[in-house]
Amino acid sequence: MQPIITKLTKLLGVTSPIIVPPMAFASTDKLAVAVTSAGGFALVPAAFHSSAILKSTLQYIRSQLNVPANAAVPVGVGFIGWILDNTESSDDPRIGPVLDELPMAVWFAFGNDLGKYIAQVHAHDARRDHKTIVFVIVHSVVDALRAANEWKVDVLVVQGIESGGHGSANAPPLSSFLQAVLSAIPDGPVVIAAGGVSTGAQIAALLTQGAAGVVLGTRFLFTHECQYSPAMKEVLVSSDLNATERSMAFDEVFRTMGWPEGINGRAIANDVYRDYLEGVALEERIKRYDEGKAEGDNKRLIIWAGVGVGLTDEIKSASDVFNELHEETVKTLAAASRLLG
Repeated sequence: MQPIITKLTKLLGVTSPIIVPPMAFASTDKLAVAVTSAGGFALVPAAFHSSAILKSTLQYIRSQLNVPANAAVPVGVGFIGWILDNTESSDDPRIGPVLDELPMAVWFAFGNDLGKYIAQVHAHDARRDHKTIVFVIVHSVVDALRAANEWKVDVLVVQGIESGGHGSANAPPLSSFLQAVLSAIPDGPVVIAAGGVSTGAQIAALLTQGAAGVVLGTRFLFTHECQYSPAMKEVLVSSDLNATERSMAFDEVFRTMGWPEGINGRAIANDVYRDYLEGVALEERIKRYDEGKAEGDNKRLIIWAGVGVGLTDEIKSASDVFNELHEETVKTLAAASRLLG
C-alpha cells in the first residue's frame, strides 16, 4: 500500500489519513482492529459503557494487535461530554481507568464544558511518560479557536452538517467550514474533516483542500464488523442520497435526550421521523417505536447515517473497505497531479 503522508499520519504513525470515528451502537473492537491492521486509525466509543468494559475492550485490542503491555494501544476512545457529566461524578468514573490502558488517543464531543475533561487528560499525562493525543469535534470557527487556544488539543475534527449521527443542527457544509477553520488557525492543531464522505475521491478532494485526515463513519457501517443488525444493514443498502434527515425525533423515542442545545442526530428518515412530522404526540411515538422494535418492524429502526449512505450498496469486510478507499484516494490524488501541465 502506497503511504499518504500528512500531519495526521505523522502524528499517529499510520500510513493512511482515513479515520473511523467512535460510533455508539455501531463501532466494535473488531472494527478497530481491522482498520488499525490495515494502516488507518479507529476509535471505539465509550458511550454508556462501564470502565470495566472499556478496559476489557482496550485489553482485547492490545492482544489482537500484539502490543506490548507498556506500549500505547494504537486506537482511540471517544467520549461524549454530557454522558461524562454523569459518569465522572459517579462511583464509576471512566476517563482515568481508560487512560491507564494507554490508548493512543481520546476524542471528545458534545458537551457544555469539554475543557475540564481535556484538562484531566493533560494532568493524567503529566504524571507519567505517555502523551495521549486529544481529538475534539468542533462545529464553528469559534469552537475551533477555543479548542486550539484554550484547551490545547492536538486534532480538530471539523464536522459538517452532512455528518451522520449527532452533530450541530447549525454546522456549515463541510467544504466551506474546513476552509474557514484553516484560514482562522493556519498554524494550529492538526485539522481533519468529517461529514458525508464515503469515497476515496471525496477523501482526496478534502486532502487537497487542506485537511490532514478524513473521518468516515457511515461508510464503515457497511461492514461485517459493524454492530448494526442484519435488518439495519439491509435498510442501509437500499437507501439513496435523500434517505436521511437531521432531527431530535430519533432521540426522543430512543430516550437519549441529554444532548447540548443545538445538537441533534442524522438518521434514516423512516416512520419514526414521519410520525414526528405528522404531529403525533411524543407518548404515542414512543409507544409505536417500542412496539415496532419488539415486532421487528424495519420502518421504525433508529439507524444513524450520513448523507453519503446512498453511495454504497454492499456489505464487505472492514479491511476490504479500507483498502478500496485508500487505493481510490491514491489514484485520485495521482490523477489530479496530472492536470498540471
